Amino acid sequence: MQRAVLIMFLAMSLIPAGDTAGKLLTSSGLATPAFVAWSRFMVGVILVIPFAPRSAWGLLRDWRIWLRGLLIACGISCIQIALSSAPLADVFAAFFIGPIISYGMAAIFLREPITWQRTALIFIGFIGVLIVVQPGSDASPALLWAVAAGTFYGAFLTSSRWLSHLGSPIALSFTQLFIAALILTPFGLITLPTFTPYVVSITFLSGLGSMLGNLLLLYAYSAAPATRLAPFVYFQLFAAVLFGWFVFDTWPEMWTWIGLFIVMAAGITSARLRA
Repeated sequence: MQRAVLIMFLAMSLIPAGDTAGKLLTSSGLATPAFVAWSRFMVGVILVIPFAPRSAWGLLRDWRIWLRGLLIACGISCIQIALSSAPLADVFAAFFIGPIISYGMAAIFLREPITWQRTALIFIGFIGVLIVVQPGSDASPALLWAVAAGTFYGAFLTSSRWLSHLGSPIALSFTQLFIAALILTPFGLITLPTFTPYVVSITFLSGLGSMLGNLLLLYAYSAAPATRLAPFVYFQLFAAVLFGWFVFDTWPEMWTWIGLFIVMAAGITSARLRA
């Protein structure tokens, strides 16, 4: 279990690290969010394809697999737009509306059982997201993009549970990378940046961090029960705060901290209840 927890912490650090690299490109104007999203999936495909089983190609005949790939493509594109002009911690806090969306969709479409305790915690977590986003006439458009990203990601999580029986985790990971890269190719190609050594290296790091983080997540879940590891997913929020501080010299405001702690407390408590 200790080994799985260490892998989980590393995975939850690498995913925000990949987003930090993407933000370095978009916030400085060196690349567009569309290019960063596309290149992330392309790097992932190149790195994962040697390990993809032959059965993964057969999954591409299923329209549901394409729907799942479209959802993750939209989610990553939206979060890159959000990151181009908003702090990392704020974006990740708003993005964590995803588990709330997934919980509701799983109950409605997959008929998964719900409890009043977890439902109450979901609403508490939603309040935390609202505190960060502060919807209204002066709401940040970037954080609204982050909410959209979380919504797409929540639907993606539900579709992943819906289709988990179709193939191995590696096969499903390959299909989502391949389909998302294919869908975003036109948008990526028309917004190609000037390929300086810096742009190439940061683009590679963006894709590498995301891909390694998700692969390590699979290894962690293979070594320990998902219900035991679920609370550690919220370490991404702390990692995002640290990366934002070290790389961009930004520190969350008071209301962002309040929202972050509410989201994390509700999510961790819900995961422990499920366990």
